[in-house]
Amino acid sequence: MSPSRRQPRVVAELGRPETPQETADRKAENSRNYRKRKTVNNLVYSLLVCVGLVLIIALAVPRADSSLVAEVDYAAVAVEAQSSSEHTLANPDLPGSWSSNRAEADKSGGVSSWNIGLITPSQQYIGITQGFDANETWVSQQLRQSTASSTITVDGVEWTVYDNRGRADMGNVEYALTTESGASTFIVFGTASDDEFLTVASALADQVLANDSNRSE
Repeated sequence: MSPSRRQPRVVAELGRPETPQETADRKAENSRNYRKRKTVNNLVYSLLVCVGLVLIIALAVPRADSSLVAEVDYAAVAVEAQSSSEHTLANPDLPGSWSSNRAEADKSGGVSSWNIGLITPSQQYIGITQGFDANETWVSQQLRQSTASSTITVDGVEWTVYDNRGRADMGNVEYALTTESGASTFIVFGTASDDEFLTVASALADQVLANDSNRSE
């Protein structure tokens, strides 16, 4: 007895068995839909795996609680440098909430200088540059050719003010104070607030005045 032939599938929408061509089309469409779903699923799984790996790496990498920028004991460096300098070097006595990332001697444009970089309590920057026998060209370069806007007097020292806030491409010279004393030209510059600049200017007053005394001697 020969096996009975399987009857064609009845399509409800058609109300009749589907033709061989309709069967082939249906299977091809089902295959395409399956591949699409498979592709989407694979993309989702791959994305989840990538996110998981990133999280694992992020959690595994140790993090320092402090800034990656090394802190410098500028006061100690200044004391050491002072022993070989004929000038009274800038060495402001500031509160513990201040820190430093630079303290070194330098020479540029033919002018030797003593430099301190400060990080303020508000995490802004103030630099101190003390140039020796500086010329106008060197000073102008340090100030990025900016123009003086006013003067202020802090603890007996008159400073020329350069307010560049709002100007583009001024870098760290958004605001600056300059004064001359003896053979020293002091430039205090940075991105901090007026109050923080005044704190530094006040802390420098005795050393600025001492340089003028050095000259008179």
